[in-house]
Amino acid sequence: MSTLSDRELRFLTRELRRTPNQLEKDIVGAEWSEHCSYKSSKKFIKLLPSMGCRVVRGPGYDAGVLDMGNDHVLTIHIESHNHPSSIEPYGGAATGVGGVIRDILAMGTRPIALFDALRFGHIIGDAGNIKSSSRSKWLLRNAVRGIADYGNCVGVPTVGGEVEFDSSFEDYCLIDVAAIGFARRDALVSNAADVGDLLVLVGNPTGRDGIRGASFASAKLDTDDRSAVQIPDPFLEKLLVEATLEAIEKRCVKALKDLGGGGLACCLSEASSDLRKGFDVELQPLHVTNKSMLPSEIMISESQERMLFIIDKLESQNLKSILNKYEIQYSIIGKVIEGYDLIIRFNGKILAHMPSYLVSHAPLIQRKTKYPQYLRRLKKSFATPKTPKDLNRAILLMLSNPTIASKGWIYQQYDSEVGIRTVIKPGQGDSSVLKLENGKYVSMKLDGNSKQCYLNPYQGTLGCLSEACRNVICTGGAPIAIVDHLQFGAPENPEVFWGFKQSVRALMQYCTFTKIPVVGGKVSLYNETQKGPIKPSPIIGAVGLIDKEEWITDSALKPQDSIYIIGSTDNELGGSEYYEYYHHVVGGEVPDVNFSVDKANGDVVSRLIRRGLVNCAHDCSKGGLGVALAEMAIQGGVGFEVNLGQVPNRCSSVDNLLFSETNSRYVIGTRQPALAEKALSRTDSVMFAHIGYATQGKSSVRFTIGKDETIIDIPVKELIQSFEVLNRLMDNR
Repeated sequence: MSTLSDRELRFLTRELRRTPNQLEKDIVGAEWSEHCSYKSSKKFIKLLPSMGCRVVRGPGYDAGVLDMGNDHVLTIHIESHNHPSSIEPYGGAATGVGGVIRDILAMGTRPIALFDALRFGHIIGDAGNIKSSSRSKWLLRNAVRGIADYGNCVGVPTVGGEVEFDSSFEDYCLIDVAAIGFARRDALVSNAADVGDLLVLVGNPTGRDGIRGASFASAKLDTDDRSAVQIPDPFLEKLLVEATLEAIEKRCVKALKDLGGGGLACCLSEASSDLRKGFDVELQPLHVTNKSMLPSEIMISESQERMLFIIDKLESQNLKSILNKYEIQYSIIGKVIEGYDLIIRFNGKILAHMPSYLVSHAPLIQRKTKYPQYLRRLKKSFATPKTPKDLNRAILLMLSNPTIASKGWIYQQYDSEVGIRTVIKPGQGDSSVLKLENGKYVSMKLDGNSKQCYLNPYQGTLGCLSEACRNVICTGGAPIAIVDHLQFGAPENPEVFWGFKQSVRALMQYCTFTKIPVVGGKVSLYNETQKGPIKPSPIIGAVGLIDKEEWITDSALKPQDSIYIIGSTDNELGGSEYYEYYHHVVGGEVPDVNFSVDKANGDVVSRLIRRGLVNCAHDCSKGGLGVALAEMAIQGGVGFEVNLGQVPNRCSSVDNLLFSETNSRYVIGTRQPALAEKALSRTDSVMFAHIGYATQGKSSVRFTIGKDETIIDIPVKELIQSFEVLNRLMDNR
């Protein structure tokens, strides 16, 4: 059975000038799957700006590479494991972690940190329209355990992430995992090969797990095909990391590649094409779990913890010594040859013979687009909800929304301190911050907002970009690179593909304006079940560089801090947590991103931090200003008094002012208000206001309008109780 379409099979036959055999069709079917080939999206993502003064290697490699100064580099990559995790969340999520670690390793760098962005259906219901799912809770519990166990066993800290709950992910989940690595620049693998070099498959035996996993991920999820789910082995991964780094240090390796989606079929064809060399491969010596495996099973298996090493044959004994020391299995499976063909043999007999470029470059598909009908329906049916009479209750309910609530139950399962690099840990700041051996620091954050992207994929994606950069800026970092993961439903649906193109357009325009390069990413399509597609879910990762330790800033409000807001608030609640979680309303105006305002506000916050005028900083995003201030109070264990009448705004009601998710806004605390205000006043285009003070101890948070009208007055301990709802819910088995 071939996974190729009739059109693709005709194209392959024409290019080969003969009829391909079954093994050749299986190899090409794996590589031409949407998951591996990007045949629907490639021509669009190539438009993204990827050049920059710090970019050493951009898209097209196993990971992007950034110059971090002093002859050191940072590598970064993002992956997903959505379909497998929706069937078997523990193993699916764990193998997603393993795969992205090996992508970092393939560049020659040591993986130093992991990040995750997770999406699930609702796990808690209420008296309104939100329905909870016990399956969603099961998926969450086991996916988090899979990420935690794998990262903890390998010894790579999981230091940050974010979680979103929405009905479009019911009976499904999105598991995004990003990793960063660090090394001296001269440790980067050259990725070169010469005729006569050996091909060595290193790591786990090849088995029948994960067969056709790439094809499985390139169709909507309508069956529980457990044979497509891989089996994780984090203990072997740890040994593989150390052995690979030692082999690189001893100059035994000329090129490296992870065996991910599509297994050997994709790994060999892509490596041969990229190196512009032919490969002659013999499958018989390959170590397998079952000697009865067919060549086609061997080629498309996605067994985990495997890597392809390309070495000079003179280095084979040195590599064998290293692998034997770590007790890692390996097989010499072929050699580099003249030409550009991929030749597959078994017991000397040629079973497949094709140009590697043909195999690794699927014919692109022209997809149709159409403005979604659901957007027209939502615009017609939307009605602005009424302002609640009890705003105390509204704040507390917003804080107990699992998308906003404390994620302590999740990150407390992660070892975020292994490697002793972590400076700002999960929950302490807007981004995670790690110390690097070159004396500098890296800040990184993943962000997404499917609710806003559902209503406006262009502005929603811009908002994700702005938020990720704001979070990096709030910790003292200067954004230097972006990675993206664009997750949508089936591209055959013109309405889905319209949303995808809008998201790419947002990425291209924002990164061109800000001159922040996109150094890598992934497109994941067919994220849908029989119930329909997920909401558009781009995930944006921003990387920031912090030159000095004293610039590192957390989000905890301190006693006697003067509180300032930077940016103006508008009636922009479309896709907000307030509309959807509190009022159960879908629709409204999605927050707009004004590029000039976004840059000006970010620049002024960065200058204030570098001058030592900021005691804490937090961006306004999910939940708006009300939630941002409450989170800062909870983090700092202090109360505050804030006069909403001082906040720059164009809002028509007080609840809009509290919960609007207008972009480009920051809340800062300072002990030097006069100097901070003077610095802020120097930039005419920046709107700001002194809106209140932090109070001593865990007293209360008080929002007023003017001098006398108190609209919210809540003890901090009640805020904390609402904020900890996810911990109580998940601890209650």
